[in-house]
Amino acid sequence: METESEPYVRLATLRQLHQVVADLNTARSLADTLQTVADGVVAGLNYELACVNLVRPDGDLVVAAFAGSTAAEALITGRVGSRESWERRLSMGVAWGDLRFIPHTEGWVLIEDDVPQWHTEGPAPRFEDEWHPHDRLYAPMYASGSKRELLGVISVDRPRNGRHPGPWGQEALQMYASQSAIAISNARLRANMQRALVRLEREQQALRASEESFRQAFEYAPSGMAIAEMGGDQHGRLLRTNDALCRLLGRPASVMRRYSFADLVHPEDIGTLLRTSAEGGRAELRLGRRDGTYVWVSLRNSVVADTADGPRFLLTHVEDIEERKRHELQLAHRASHDALTGLPNSAELRSRLSARLCERPYAAQVEDDTPYPSPYGHEHGFGFDTAPPVSGPYDHHVHTVAPPGGDVDDGTKGLAVLFCDLDGFKSINDRFGHHTGDAVLIEVARRLTTGVRDGDTVARLGGDEFVVLADGLGAADAADLAVRLRNAIIPPIRVDGRGVRVGASFGIGWAECGMSVEEVLNSADQRMYIEKRSRAKVHRRAG
Repeated sequence: METESEPYVRLATLRQLHQVVADLNTARSLADTLQTVADGVVAGLNYELACVNLVRPDGDLVVAAFAGSTAAEALITGRVGSRESWERRLSMGVAWGDLRFIPHTEGWVLIEDDVPQWHTEGPAPRFEDEWHPHDRLYAPMYASGSKRELLGVISVDRPRNGRHPGPWGQEALQMYASQSAIAISNARLRANMQRALVRLEREQQALRASEESFRQAFEYAPSGMAIAEMGGDQHGRLLRTNDALCRLLGRPASVMRRYSFADLVHPEDIGTLLRTSAEGGRAELRLGRRDGTYVWVSLRNSVVADTADGPRFLLTHVEDIEERKRHELQLAHRASHDALTGLPNSAELRSRLSARLCERPYAAQVEDDTPYPSPYGHEHGFGFDTAPPVSGPYDHHVHTVAPPGGDVDDGTKGLAVLFCDLDGFKSINDRFGHHTGDAVLIEVARRLTTGVRDGDTVARLGGDEFVVLADGLGAADAADLAVRLRNAIIPPIRVDGRGVRVGASFGIGWAECGMSVEEVLNSADQRMYIEKRSRAKVHRRAG
């Protein structure tokens, strides 16, 4: 039977309980929340001792907070009890809803297990519902949801009135455990969010530092750098260029954004650019400056992404190789050109001539009725008189043929080889010295070069011998060219204030597929020798 004072006591307890529950949600950290839970049991539910055992990631429970006894707190806080021992305790005794009460008559078997515990001392009970020093009361805390995941256990000892809690006290403790579970879950969530925010902030700081490092490396790199779009309608358009590239090309950054590298590359190098891989591709080509000149550069590409799944961009490193390229071209020119006259030398002449000749004569292909290259070249369809072969040594080859001999002119055009030998050059060397002879050779080379078309080759074979390669000529055309060149050489050449004369003999040969380079040159040389003997006979008769 309830006494008159009990409603007032219950009301006061409810007010205390309301306050401690409110305090659960004001704690700033998980540790503060756990200690608030323990303190609330003592302050709001009127137990002498309260211990909060928290489930660890490995499943065992650790004493995370203690209230009511400084000595007990120092002794057991941080100690761990196995999940197995706790499961045994929560399956024993009397179930008061979610609470578990283990009376002293059963609890003695738990004295030796590994669960950290502390008991107040006191006399033996004098009546049935009096609290015994070895009684145990546990309030499990479950996460909200259908799975009822165990978050921890509140263990309490000795109510201040010294009696077992009645139905109202049991309900209050169970309700408090439920609110504590919510507070702990929220505290964990806040802690996780705070850790995530800290981690995110660190990552953002690292990203900002990385972006700043990249920006400085990009902007202040000693060589050119560019970022271009990949894919879409604006593929290849320059988005960003550094100061070094702008200086190299003489164009401000605002203007560079209007272009792609395809707009700036030399027309002869566009194929090289298109063949350059976006991922790790390298190329050497020429880029146009603002003043209309071109500079040799080395491009090195790499692909970068804005984010893991974000847009991809092309990062291009541009290195100025003008000096190296000029040196390489000079070396290549020296290897292929005559040091005195600047004309292609014997090796370069043979290389150019060899590039026009295949091993099989044109007539032999006609006789065996195999598909053969047309002598008219690519201007007439595929360049074949019948269907072109799928593969073979004559693919895309413009066949070289010779005009017919004699006075017949059937309109055939061929590659004329004019062999030129200077007449009287040895006497100039003997009389005036090699300095004068060299000056004569230089002037003859100039006059020959001036007298031919663009695309024709004038080469110095050696000594006072020159060779002219002139493509697309008939027999009469070649004879006229030889006369014009001879007439250009004959006028006096002034050296050191004196005029000297040399003559020239020309032999006209024809390059034809099936002939070797040496056979072509020997043929022209023999015709030159025949002409020189013929002119000598005419000169003797005239004398």
